[in-house]
Amino acid sequence: MLFVGLGIWQVERRTWKLALIRTIDSRIAAAPAAPPPPATWPRFDPQAQAYRRVAVQGRFLAGRSTLVQALTERGAGYWVITPLRTSQGFVILVNRGFVPTALGAMAVRGQADAPAKVTGLLRLSEPGGRLFRANDPAADRWYSRDIAAIAAKRGLGPVAPYFIDADATPNPGGWPVGGLTVVDLPNNHLVYAVTWFALAALSLFGFVRVWRDGRGSAGSKGKVA
Repeated sequence: MLFVGLGIWQVERRTWKLALIRTIDSRIAAAPAAPPPPATWPRFDPQAQAYRRVAVQGRFLAGRSTLVQALTERGAGYWVITPLRTSQGFVILVNRGFVPTALGAMAVRGQADAPAKVTGLLRLSEPGGRLFRANDPAADRWYSRDIAAIAAKRGLGPVAPYFIDADATPNPGGWPVGGLTVVDLPNNHLVYAVTWFALAALSLFGFVRVWRDGRGSAGSKGKVA
């Protein structure tokens, strides 16, 4: 019964995961909307907002950019995270895109504040760092896009509880390269369900086999007596 229950649970999880994938696909394909404003932040629901397409205008605070280590289809390098002060007055961190390791320092050195229009996907904070690689704000070494920690390090004050992954709109000079968001929601629940049901069937077969062998042995002993 345990194996059957686990199999049913995986079927239910698969149904949930397929619905989530459809929801996220529809968000990515939708027309961009304004990002959640400060008045909604206390009620911000991460799962209801993740991967929504958003568009916002404002001015990049380029002198406060942060480099976060990244490994992408273009190789190793950095995400360039730059705060954007929106035309409404609040601040959002924007992942402007990828630069290779050799261009990392150039991506943040000597930049001036500049007006910008950003379209991209709303993403959730990645606190702490990566497995075995914790963010080190004191040394300005970053392995994940940790909104609160980056905002504190750059002295930004209150910022949006999300960041934006900019789309592939070309930047001057070709860098950073946006539009590299990878949306990967593993869906192995069918394999797991089949495995659990197979184990249930094997367990039942083993039980029946033992039961039959037991009856046969009892019958043989009865005849001998």
